Amino acid sequence: MAGPRIRVLICDDSIVIRRLITDVLKADAEIEVVGTAVNGKNALDKLAMLKPDIMTLDVEMPVMDGLEALVELRRRDKKLPVIMFSTLTERGAGATLDALERGASDYVTKPANVGSVSESMEAVRSQLIPKIKSLTGRAPMPPKRARPAFGGEPPRGPAAPGAPGAPSAGGPITTAGRTGKVDVVAIGVSTGGPDALTTVISHLPGSLPVPIVVTQHMPPVFTQLFAQRLDTKSALHVVEARNGEPVALGKVLIAPGDYHMRFKRSGDTVTAVTDQGPQENYCRPAVDPMFRSAAEVYGGNVLAVIMTGMGQDGHRGAEPILRAGGALLVQDEATSVVWGMPGAAVAAGLPCDIIPLPQLAEAIASRASSGRGTISRSRGA
Repeated sequence: MAGPRIRVLICDDSIVIRRLITDVLKADAEIEVVGTAVNGKNALDKLAMLKPDIMTLDVEMPVMDGLEALVELRRRDKKLPVIMFSTLTERGAGATLDALERGASDYVTKPANVGSVSESMEAVRSQLIPKIKSLTGRAPMPPKRARPAFGGEPPRGPAAPGAPGAPSAGGPITTAGRTGKVDVVAIGVSTGGPDALTTVISHLPGSLPVPIVVTQHMPPVFTQLFAQRLDTKSALHVVEARNGEPVALGKVLIAPGDYHMRFKRSGDTVTAVTDQGPQENYCRPAVDPMFRSAAEVYGGNVLAVIMTGMGQDGHRGAEPILRAGGALLVQDEATSVVWGMPGAAVAAGLPCDIIPLPQLAEAIASRASSGRGTISRSRGA
């Protein structure tokens, strides 16, 4: 085992959940549970003594709940990673989104409708341990893929190690068409996504001449509430995509939780197709199927964007977009909560521009508007 174990503080008022999380984490040799707390105040009181590398925080607790504790924690410490534990309900989703806005790093949903303790433990293990390791910089990093397998130019910007997969089938990726017409912007994002997407979407003009489609790794209920919140902060109309939803100017479509989002063209009309096909990259919705479908429907007229997130989702799906002549932007490492997904695209040698988060909206608007006249429309048209 390389390096010291990851020190975790667990905060939850339920003794059952505290024991469940503790047992799950103790089974991993890289993780040490350094303490537990029964409410937010109790956790804050223990921070200086326990010095955790990361903490889990329940939303609803007596004395001091998770949101109150998080606000106070961020006054003291801006960097300590915090993973919220949330119920898969509208109330739980709303509170979790509030927590993410207040500085939480990520969240895990509590197991529901599972038939045994072992199933509950597996549900928590599969979500929690990868996030703990990613947020503390312990996620495994496979070697870079050799760039000559793809052709074209190297990424522009400061490259850093990522986690690529094996080369996919198809011809070499070249720079052909990379400054051409854009008909749709397709964004893939995961850990850190709600805050990052809010930054980008809220700064895009209502006159953006192309629609936007987004896959954010989120469960059901969360995606609908997130779309509603984002809609109030954007000049564009943001909705959770329904099956058959038109992909139209002035709109941002968010893939619904537990459904992949693909596309179908009929004449000049493109609509969203939602399905519960197999998970990809352990996710549904996943970015790769959305990117592949965008390439099939829009050809090279796609601007793909990969933003903050753990894992590798997105870079394989970006390849057919690039082969068709489309373009790729990736969020830079310094402004990403986790540079897994964008880092995988860079490490794969995909032709891309690496952009800091504060400049992403401007870069998207500039690419989307290239060669087009200004379009005026009222919001939600």
